Amino acid sequence: MQTIKVMLVDDQVIVREGLRALLESCEDIEIIDEAGNGLEAVTKAKTRIPDIILMDIRMPEMDGVEATRQIKLYNSDIIVIILTTFDEDDYIIKAMTYGASGYLLKDIGREKLIQAIRDSLSGSIILPGAVAAKITNRLVEENKNKHPDGLQRSVPLGIRLEDFKPRELEIIEWLVQGKDNREIAETLFLSLGTVKNYVSQIYMKLEVANRTNAIIALKKIGY
Repeated sequence: MQTIKVMLVDDQVIVREGLRALLESCEDIEIIDEAGNGLEAVTKAKTRIPDIILMDIRMPEMDGVEATRQIKLYNSDIIVIILTTFDEDDYIIKAMTYGASGYLLKDIGREKLIQAIRDSLSGSIILPGAVAAKITNRLVEENKNKHPDGLQRSVPLGIRLEDFKPRELEIIEWLVQGKDNREIAETLFLSLGTVKNYVSQIYMKLEVANRTNAIIALKKIGY
């Protein structure tokens, strides 16, 4: 069984203690470190190298958005999941454009939190279903503002929807709705491994490394 190394980052000790209590009883999750602000998180992530960081947004010294940017620049393999009390769109979108794999509300239940941590390892983007479409649309608009000529740097010139196989298009349909690999597998009656392979092929064609950029790229080519 693979052990998932997790770092907890929050300026409130009681929140970190609560998260640790929720996760420590899980056999495949190990809390390897904690940090009380973004600056401390950036420093510790370089030596501790967690698989996943549960990152608060609003913290002293350095907020979670900037911490996410610096951590992903240093080590893009570290998965960052934003934890927040409210649907703070601007903060969440900025964090995701810097490479965060999604966000969770702090009142999430233990089982859903554990499942989200496991799912993120397979490349799933972690978004509450009710806001997935809203966040996706905002990400696309943000990208349009950055690239008014309509070209997304990460999208290979000449790629078209017609270049995707029928099964890949089926996967894409659910991917852009914010469904994770497990949900797509259950919907299409495929194995989880098969869905992962298709998602990897889609990433390769789009020349992207994560779901966020894949969704933006697909919107750019007219999906």
